[in-house]
Amino acid sequence: MLKQRIITAVLMLAVLIPSVWAQDSRAFVVITAAMIGAGAWEWSRLCGWGGARAWLAGALTALACALCWWGGLAQANLFGLWALVGAAWVLVAARYLAMGVDSWAAVAPALRLAVGLVALVSAWLALVQARLLGINFLFSVLVLVWGADVAAYFCGRFLGGRWIERKLAVRISPGKTWEGALGGLLAVLLIAFVWKAQEAGADWGAPSLYTRLFSAGTLFAVVAVVFLTTMSVAGDLLESLFKRAAGVKDSSALLPGHGGVLDRVDALLPVLPLALLVCTA
Repeated sequence: MLKQRIITAVLMLAVLIPSVWAQDSRAFVVITAAMIGAGAWEWSRLCGWGGARAWLAGALTALACALCWWGGLAQANLFGLWALVGAAWVLVAARYLAMGVDSWAAVAPALRLAVGLVALVSAWLALVQARLLGINFLFSVLVLVWGADVAAYFCGRFLGGRWIERKLAVRISPGKTWEGALGGLLAVLLIAFVWKAQEAGADWGAPSLYTRLFSAGTLFAVVAVVFLTTMSVAGDLLESLFKRAAGVKDSSALLPGHGGVLDRVDALLPVLPLALLVCTA
């Protein structure tokens, strides 16, 4: 399983990384739009819309991303959209993580489908806009999510159950602990301070997420990083809740050893639009 995961990860990076560094952003746009289309296909299946309808939803979502690009939305000021989508993520997380799997399963499938597809297209717009803000900015957002996830895994594994006896969300994702979540948060705060310090005086191109946040003051930066890390965890937990409601372990088997696209980007979906929101607040 580990070998399979590594091979899949290497292949994905081999496709994605060159498009990130390419001067022409169209390759990045096409690859990520296809990825979001695959995520929409998975989401449709989680909502009970399988077969041809799931394929149609995936294709239309990828087409919506393309139309957003051609219409210039990726270059536009979308503060209002980020505020609306960000508020929706916070409200959905607060409501359904508190009420549990049954509360989400009771929502009409058509409404679940529509909400998810809007969230996917919004996350794609935020991803492309982050790339247009600079590779430094894009990777600072990605590292926030990856750092929180990796640190949470190791802290949860080595410290879980020793200090705090309560799981983070036992009915949704039994493997997650408070130790892991707090360890991930501390790791991201450390990353933020180190990244900002290393960037100061260096020619890293456009400012990173952390430098932009610290420009508004240390307190604002710390609060924003805590908030974004919390929403990263919430995105991960929400996807676990959605899968439990659908009665599946993975969103699909598109990525051998990793599950599906949604299993890889779940934490990024709320963080991307919220990162752009807090940077322009």
